[in-house]
Amino acid sequence: MTDVRAATAGDAPAVAQLLHDFNVEFGEPTPGPEPIAARLATMVERDDFDALVAGDPPAGLALLHFRPVVWEEGPVALLDELYVKPDVRGQGMGAALLEAAFAVARARGSQWFELDTGEDDVDARRFYERHGLRNALGDGAARELYYSRRL
Repeated sequence: MTDVRAATAGDAPAVAQLLHDFNVEFGEPTPGPEPIAARLATMVERDDFDALVAGDPPAGLALLHFRPVVWEEGPVALLDELYVKPDVRGQGMGAALLEAAFAVARARGSQWFELDTGEDDVDARRFYERHGLRNALGDGAARELYYSRRL
């Protein structure tokens, strides 16, 4: 069983390196580990953010944001990032991180858990669906779509 724990400001450099490696792996832009670490060091102190790590040293992470909504009593949990280093994938670390993220969300009173992933990321979609996440609100419902725009 993979141990998952809450990240601290001291974990910011390791988590930042993982996030940098994540973006490099998938061909996404990254400012580099140092600016990410500086941001993370302050974010872990916020009450609307949780960072989870797995492994020693950390080899996987889950980042969560919480936002209030009028439709639910508790906040909606948004999984911003979930990443496991390629050399330790397939050993249950991703599942442990996701289950821990669900537990953190429940403990914060969340009744709704959201994430987004690319339509072409078949492995991620299969992983999330295997853990009960869906991209439709109910049986026979239209697919949910996520829109964004850089400002």
